[in-house]
Amino acid sequence: MYSYVSSAAEEHIDQVKQRQDDKDRRDILDWVTPVDYSPQQTDYIGRRQAGTGQWLLDSGEFQKWLKTNQQTLFCPGIPGAGKTIITAIAIDDLNTRFRNDPSIGIAYLYCNFRRRNEQKVEDLLASLLKQLSQKRSSLPGSVETLYDHHKDERTRPSFNEISSTLQSVAAMYSKVFIIVDALDECQTLDGCRTRFLSELFNLQAKHGANLFMTSRFIPEITEKFQENTSLEIRASTEDVRKYLDGHISGLPGFVLRSVELQEEIKTGIVKAVGGMYVDSYVPPVSR
Repeated sequence: MYSYVSSAAEEHIDQVKQRQDDKDRRDILDWVTPVDYSPQQTDYIGRRQAGTGQWLLDSGEFQKWLKTNQQTLFCPGIPGAGKTIITAIAIDDLNTRFRNDPSIGIAYLYCNFRRRNEQKVEDLLASLLKQLSQKRSSLPGSVETLYDHHKDERTRPSFNEISSTLQSVAAMYSKVFIIVDALDECQTLDGCRTRFLSELFNLQAKHGANLFMTSRFIPEITEKFQENTSLEIRASTEDVRKYLDGHISGLPGFVLRSVELQEEIKTGIVKAVGGMYVDSYVPPVSR
């Protein structure tokens, strides 16, 4: 009886300790940065029409990027081409593909000029650090050391401290994928975008990280990727048709009763969008 009670007590103590350890882990990661991009990822991938974007995943460029270390895939596109949805599709594919492989690190960012107050270069690097750290079974020692160094004085880590800690955590993986959407919306104040790219290229050079970047056609950005593989993002005819097939039920009944009229509408929209993604678009129809 005593042995049973003792065992139950020990199990309870272990559970309490585990809960406290989990809380401490979350607190430290939230101290690194409170920013969380996963709700955006969930939102964007939820907007995907089933089957769209498969052209990217099947492309030779993406497959090479996926299977070879130290690769950069630069994906420019016109405004409205669906770069963000394509980014979400690429992230979802990586998360699904490597879900059970703890040796693969995946981190991503959605740049947005409206969030510039939380997207300074230190913030962007801290977000990558947090994502790569939280995928480890236990919190990396370098992150705990960084936290311990600042917690008493309640100070924030410097750019160099975040950078070096990110390097040490990236080194714990056999392969790291970093995905950045809308690089053109990364602020340029104080050289933010230039410094950020420099850090990513440095991470790639030291640890073989694979980089996936999207951007509008901005000369000062595209010139930085001249030596890398490039794949333009455009809404493919197949994607537009799949999107329209998924939304055709919202059209008037007389359209739904006519296969010929449906085809005429889809063909007209495919021609009209010119490589743009028809997000939430329902065409006007007159009798």
